Amino acid sequence: MHRLFVGLRPPLAVREQLLAAMEGVVGARWQDDDQLHVTLRFIGEVERPVAEDIAVALGSVHAAPLTLSIDGVGQFDRRGRPNSLWPGVRSAEPITRLHRKIDQALVRIGLPPEGRAYLPHITLARIGGGAGPVEGFLADHAALASAPFALDHFLLFESTLGSDGATYETIARYPLSGA
Repeated sequence: MHRLFVGLRPPLAVREQLLAAMEGVVGARWQDDDQLHVTLRFIGEVERPVAEDIAVALGSVHAAPLTLSIDGVGQFDRRGRPNSLWPGVRSAEPITRLHRKIDQALVRIGLPPEGRAYLPHITLARIGGGAGPVEGFLADHAALASAPFALDHFLLFESTLGSDGATYETIARYPLSGA
């Protein structure tokens, strides 16, 4: 089985800025540089033939290059408790349009459509039950922002879960060269 997702990798300068912000929550599991990405579409576990169909289907997605920036921070909750911290990504309409195109390409090959609302973000930390409060981090980094950065491709990743979290391997790269 292959655990796949489609995403974007911010440039090194942006990742370094995010890595520098990762502190202030006791017990948080902070992401490392290799894990920093914007998910465009989580796919999940699929057999090899389906993974090959996914790789081909993504090649049919045409979209213009993106100019994005980091804009503020937030948290996701599960059952009323924070479970992750993230910075948001500005330029929501172009990235949301790309998300929809990718989702449509995957639905055409038989995958179910994305079931959740799409909110472009980069996960910085996973928050378990024993982690400290996150309010200080959210207040300290409320104005977190980056200079605009251009991306001219998106990636298909394979995720391998391990005891230290997930590791990601780039499987394929797809150009963003026109709508």
